[in-house]
Amino acid sequence: MKKTYHLCLSAGNEAMFRDLEDYNRGSNCFALALYKTGSTGLVESFMSTHTHQLVQTTDPDELMYNFRLSYSMYFNHKYHRSGKLGEQTHFTLDIVGFHHMVAAASYVLRNCLHHGVAPIPYAYPHCSVNAIFRKEMGKFIDEPVLPARSIPKFIGRRAEYPSNYVMSESGVFLRESVLDIPQVENMFLTPRSFNFYMTRKSGEEWDAEQKNDGNGIEPISLLSIEKGVSMHEIDKMLVFENGKADYRRISDIDLCTGLDQLARNRYGRHSVYQLTENEKSKIASELYYDRHIHKAQIQRCLVMP
Repeated sequence: MKKTYHLCLSAGNEAMFRDLEDYNRGSNCFALALYKTGSTGLVESFMSTHTHQLVQTTDPDELMYNFRLSYSMYFNHKYHRSGKLGEQTHFTLDIVGFHHMVAAASYVLRNCLHHGVAPIPYAYPHCSVNAIFRKEMGKFIDEPVLPARSIPKFIGRRAEYPSNYVMSESGVFLRESVLDIPQVENMFLTPRSFNFYMTRKSGEEWDAEQKNDGNGIEPISLLSIEKGVSMHEIDKMLVFENGKADYRRISDIDLCTGLDQLARNRYGRHSVYQLTENEKSKIASELYYDRHIHKAQIQRCLVMP
């Protein structure tokens, strides 16, 4: 029997999605893992250093094993990297009760807000928020889709996927065809209610609401959702939740893309993974002193200890 889980795979202080192709491939790898394990995906969010998913499955470990394996093979081949991608184990949290599920789904979809990369969830493209009540929320543009014969170009010829999976011209499976969007919409009831939860601030009201489940289980909170991410500061996330982040600063995806280009053009390397420590240190100094980029962002994008 399937149970509901919140899953998180963290790469710690390493960007595991460095450009748009990586984000798309990560989404595709998770879609294929869902199919392979007979699991149901509800909501998902891919950040530069970690992922959050709410799923229904009989074996969360097998699901995450398949996801991590396929994505790691792609990532290591692309960047000439070796070794296991991500921390030693993924984080799993059992979700029991309707209000607990609503809270978990909301926190996953609002993850970009808590990490200060977008002012509202709808502005972040690497999660499933815009697939929910899409037409009712005024999102009428349908992206052109690829014919089935072109899909293997983006996932490999040996990859198996169900006939209902539809891929956009950008090479990523449409979330409406992969995730159980109707179940998520039934969970939030109406577009207005959904929008309320996407803009609702953290607080005791969330805890009180979840007590209505009557199961005695600890309420889902920002702290419990982020427990699987080693590099997190809850106080700072709550500040970001109030829209007090610098959205003008360079994003991880832009910085990582630029650094990999620099590695090729200046040093003749395939990516930052082939740079020496001295070369990385020189680049880090330029980024910190000349471009005033934060040390933590430099470290994760340059893959520095």
